[in-house]
Amino acid sequence: MPRLTGILLLTVALWAAALTAHAAEIGHFNGGILNIRDYFVPEPGLYGGLYNYFYHTGRLNDRHGDDIHAVTINPRGGPGVTLGVDVDVNLYALAPVLIWVTDLKPLGLNVKYGAAITPSFANASLEGTLSTATGRGGTVENASFNVGDLYVQPVWLGVTLPHWDVAFAYGFYAPTGHYNTETVTFPRGGSLTVESPDNIGYGFWTNQLQGAVAWYPWTHKATAVTTVLTYEINTNKHDFDLAPGQRLTLNWGISQFLPLTRDQKLLLEIGPAGYDSWQISDDTGGDARHGDVHDQVHAVGGQLGLTYLPWQAALNFHAFYEFSAQDRFQGQAFNISLVKRFW
Repeated sequence: MPRLTGILLLTVALWAAALTAHAAEIGHFNGGILNIRDYFVPEPGLYGGLYNYFYHTGRLNDRHGDDIHAVTINPRGGPGVTLGVDVDVNLYALAPVLIWVTDLKPLGLNVKYGAAITPSFANASLEGTLSTATGRGGTVENASFNVGDLYVQPVWLGVTLPHWDVAFAYGFYAPTGHYNTETVTFPRGGSLTVESPDNIGYGFWTNQLQGAVAWYPWTHKATAVTTVLTYEINTNKHDFDLAPGQRLTLNWGISQFLPLTRDQKLLLEIGPAGYDSWQISDDTGGDARHGDVHDQVHAVGGQLGLTYLPWQAALNFHAFYEFSAQDRFQGQAFNISLVKRFW
């Protein structure tokens, strides 16, 4: 069955809407984008798909998990300024994906090898919007739509056993998205270099390592219990002396296929899922503000989908509710994806 590669791709979480690198930074990988079985290498072939990611929040939390209503800005050469924050973030990201998988058995290895590439397009970015909220205050909104960062996964290895699937992937996010900086001057003196409000790209490279394990209680594999760990290593942010801290994300899920027709060609997929993401090292560099404050977010949700075997296509919907967050937004995420195998 077409299981979109953990093409994790998506990274989506893609993409910035705004500002200051002095504010909190979050990573490229978004635990709310991929489906439960997407992280495992599918059967050999060429796959194409579309991921549509939606995120809404009216809440920005501080380092203790409490709702923030005001921030204090400390510009260079001027006094501190306290500004109110009114958060109303609606993010939409579109991520087409192309996946190629081959079998390495001719080489004497019982391994599948795959590669994937995913450009992204968005009307805002969680990282950029977070920077806007903590760097400028005021009303946080953004309606521009532009190119986001590119995710490339040149290494994707999978081993399939009767009761197990194991996968390992390496990929990187290239800062190809729309990204600029500007200087803000404050009325009482002082200035601050910030990201432009219409940014979509993150402005830095990320190397990503990912390991995934699925356990199937029965050999027909209609039931899968999955666990995925994703590790991000971020480089220096463009135009700032700042390298965002490294990140670790845990995805988990239980996927159940149920036949909807007697010939079992149309399958319903349903199951609970969730993600937990932690910043595990400090932001570093001269522009890092409170670099030892680490953000985290925790979410729970579920997935509902249809797979039609004759077409080798799958349509999935999932939703997540973030029940806890520190030093970042806390909201709700939704995704609709369509994936098809072409040969």
